[in-house]
Formats: sequence, C-alpha cells, structure tokens
Amino acid sequence: MEDLKLFSVWYSPYGCRIKCALQLKGLNYEYVEEDLSNKSDLLLQYNPVHKKVPVLVHGGKPIVESLIILEYIDETWPEKYPILPKDPYERSKARFWTKFMEDKEITFWSLVQATEETKEGKIGEIMGILKTIEEHGPGDKQYFGGHDIGFVDLAFGTFFRWFKAVEELKGIKIFETCTRLQTWFERFNEVAVVKENLPSVDELVAHYKPLFLAKYG
Repeated sequence: MEDLKLFSVWYSPYGCRIKCALQLKGLNYEYVEEDLSNKSDLLLQYNPVHKKVPVLVHGGKPIVESLIILEYIDETWPEKYPILPKDPYERSKARFWTKFMEDKEITFWSLVQATEETKEGKIGEIMGILKTIEEHGPGDKQYFGGHDIGFVDLAFGTFFRWFKAVEELKGIKIFETCTRLQTWFERFNEVAVVKENLPSVDELVAHYKPLFLAKYG
C-alpha cells in the first residue's frame, strides 16, 4: 500500500479531482475530511502558506494545489492510468486549457455575488468563455483527453458540476445552451470514477443554499 493521505472536504471540486485521479491510478490512500471552520493542526502543518485543501501527503511529504497534485500523481506512477498525454505537444495543450480555465474561474464564481443590475453582464462574460471552450475543446473526441478522461476533463468536469449548482441557486441556465459542451459534461458524469467521487448537484445545492441565503438573501 502506498503511504498516501488526502486532506480535503467532500464539497471541494479541487479535492474531488484528486480523488478521481487516485482511483484512476488504482492507488490506495487514507482520506482525511477536514473542517474548514476549525482546520486541523496537520493541515496547517502541511500547507502553512495557503492553509487550504486539498493536500496530498506522500511518504510524509505534502504536495499542494490540485493541478500540481495531479501532475505529481501522474509523474510518480507513470506506469498506471495516464492522466496527461505522453506526447509533449498534446501535453502542452492540456496544460494550456487547464490554465485557461483556472484563470477564468473567478468570473464564474463572481456570478454568485452578481446583483440584478450586474447579472446580465456576468452571464455574457461566462457565455463567451463557454463558447471558446466549446469551439476549441474536445471536438469529435469523447473527452478532452480522447477516448478516456484525462487532465483537462478532471479539471473542467469537477468544476462545472459546482457551476451547475450555482446556476440552480441563481435560477439561471447558461451551460445547457452549449450543446456540445453539455454532451461532453453528461458523458463525463457517467464515468464510474466520477459517480463514485463527486457529490451530486442536488447535494451541492443543499450544502450551499443556507450559506447563499445568509449572505445574499
């Protein structure tokens, strides 16, 4: 058994990326559910800079930031399920798209705070991002990674499930207007490892709704 521990919370899209990757690789690990309102001493010890989850601890050494953790897992166990493409050019494209999404995430999350006056503008911004991804994304492939889910799918797919919860909370529908992206998302959600490691949209809505109402009414 590998000496692996994952510190996260069940509702973290970033932690769920790691759960999926570890299972795809067939790696056994100990899962530690954190309470972010009362962070454990171990979490603070392993991630003293950001004090956030997820943190993967391998042989007593912590690795932080979900995308860095994904690359670490892939490089450490290359003989198992490949997460990043082996071809250098394809690998660079995968890194580009995950960086693109990472840079745009703040736009998606800002929709939560949008007022009636600013909501339409935010929706327009998000539609532009989604259309760009749809136009240059999987194309005719089943997934961004080809026939199997990979680095980009894990980065996008886990995040977009949370975005679907935001749509429910705000009473809007944006994602489903991008039909090819929606088809990819539905296919991604049918993958066994995704079903086993990600909370449902309904569970996320139930978790965030009291916080949403308390903060934004």
